[in-house]
Amino acid sequence: MSSRAPRILPWQVVVGPLLDLLFPPRCVVCGRVDVWLCAECTARLPWITGPVCIRCGLPLDLPSLCPRCRETPLRLEGIRSALLFQGPLRAAIHQLKYRHARGLAGPLGGVLARYWKAYPMPVDVIVPVPLHPSRLRRRGYNQAALLARELGRRVGLAVEEGALQRVRATLSQMRLSAADRRRNVEGAFRCADGRLQGRRVLLLDDVCTTGATLEACADALRAGGAETVWALTLARAP
Repeated sequence: MSSRAPRILPWQVVVGPLLDLLFPPRCVVCGRVDVWLCAECTARLPWITGPVCIRCGLPLDLPSLCPRCRETPLRLEGIRSALLFQGPLRAAIHQLKYRHARGLAGPLGGVLARYWKAYPMPVDVIVPVPLHPSRLRRRGYNQAALLARELGRRVGLAVEEGALQRVRATLSQMRLSAADRRRNVEGAFRCADGRLQGRRVLLLDDVCTTGATLEACADALRAGGAETVWALTLARAP
């Protein structure tokens, strides 16, 4: 079963275009009016194109295993990220997540699609990292799901939004240590049904820092029958 886009309410049909008229989008990098992220600024984003850790995707001088992956192997096939989490991209993701700038999902989804076409992975379905229902109600949308829909539409992959659920509310990972991040998300996810049985999953999120959330999701996906789990994020924190 593929995901369905949220139902658009009648007031949103009127209010959305009105807000766009009163407050037109501006490029989050250069400020150009009528576009969330212009083509020139997209080309200048901090793309990850050099050598990376062959498991977690951390930028390295040579393609090899990073010290962390040599000591503690990942519990998923691998993680890849399109961009470094710095400069204007950090501001763009902040606006998408916390400032209701949903229009950024289109160009940022295009960034993911551009990366995917250069570095595809052996998967057949996209699963966004879910929010807990309480946080989803407060925010009104899941930014990872918005990005997943854009990527799926552009590269022809199905998106399964309801297959993975966050069953325990967790603290924000932002200020936690690596060890605390792992404890914070341990057991926080569950596969809702058997729709991912035998499928090769691409787990999608906005930012990877330590990979703790992605690994916790991968555990649940494997328990739910997924054959393999790769992860792709828009950005990689240093």
